[in-house]
Amino acid sequence: MNKYVKYVLLGITVIGILAAVAYFLKKNSTPLKTYDTEEVVKKNIVNKVVVTGKVIPEDEIEIKPQISGIIEKIYLEEGAKVNAGDLIAVIKVVPNEQSLNQAAGRVRNAELALNNAKIEFERNKSLFDKGVISSQDFNNLQLTYNQAEQELKNSRADYQIIRLGSAGGSTSANTNIRATVTGTLLEIPVEEGDQVIQSNNFNDGTTIATIADMSKMIFEGEVDEAEVGKLQVGMPLEISMGALENEKFNAELKFIAPKGVEEEGAVQFKIEGDLVVTDSTNVRAGYSANASIVLEEKKDVLSIKEALLQFDKETDKPYVEVETGENEFEKKELVLGVSDGIDVEIVSGIDENAKIKVWNKLEAKSEDNGPNRN
Repeated sequence: MNKYVKYVLLGITVIGILAAVAYFLKKNSTPLKTYDTEEVVKKNIVNKVVVTGKVIPEDEIEIKPQISGIIEKIYLEEGAKVNAGDLIAVIKVVPNEQSLNQAAGRVRNAELALNNAKIEFERNKSLFDKGVISSQDFNNLQLTYNQAEQELKNSRADYQIIRLGSAGGSTSANTNIRATVTGTLLEIPVEEGDQVIQSNNFNDGTTIATIADMSKMIFEGEVDEAEVGKLQVGMPLEISMGALENEKFNAELKFIAPKGVEEEGAVQFKIEGDLVVTDSTNVRAGYSANASIVLEEKKDVLSIKEALLQFDKETDKPYVEVETGENEFEKKELVLGVSDGIDVEIVSGIDENAKIKVWNKLEAKSEDNGPNRN
């Protein structure tokens, strides 16, 4: 019995040793690295820059009052079509008390001066008729009398302007706010009862309305300094708007700012392009938009994905590794052409039959299972 137990224990020991050896051999086996490959393809490559901006009218006209006062009535609403001369709003004049008092005092002084000049003129006229005074003295007195009359007219006119807004007593000249151009009312930033300030040499004045011709729209955006050197006036633009997802608009680059503006550490240059808008499309001012500008285009050229490129640490030249055998690769330096950020043109270095190593994607398989390619 002891003999059989001895053999059993010995067999169990041998099996345990063999299992342990197999386990450690499997664990310490070196995996064989295998790589995916991709082929060279022919395709069209377009190098373009996308500019973010907005669509705005080419010209926006601000309507400002010629007299200060309070908005008494607004006759139109935003979005209305207007012709030059259409009435937009009416201003009620609220005169400044001090200015009104001064104007009234000037009228009174002019009346006193005229009365005095009239007395002198009539008294000396009888003397002139009798030949007592000379013609020159009488003419001087008549000039003084005429000037006093004119001064009274001027002072009364100024008083009327301050009190009513017009010298003739009719307020239509200054208090009626009318459209100066034909177009669309984009904005009326005031309401009835708001106080407005006249436009003069010292103040821009309150904007009562903004008018623009919506048939003449432009794209306005900003380009980074790294791209602006590649742009030229006259280049075609393709405009897409977030509000009109299914439509594309053509435009032509007409302006590139000669001076950049630094924004968040980057220098940006303003660009503008004339937008072609049809009558059937309702484009609103201020729509956000993107403009695609084609810088260079190549058709049916050899290309690979830019992710396949590697760069020599010493020369910084681009290269790829081309498959020469089972899991064997050879380094090939390349001359590159146009890139769209995803694919790049191959000018020379490899042919269309080359299989390129995907160097940043590998799989490890044990030698027991053998190499495995996807």
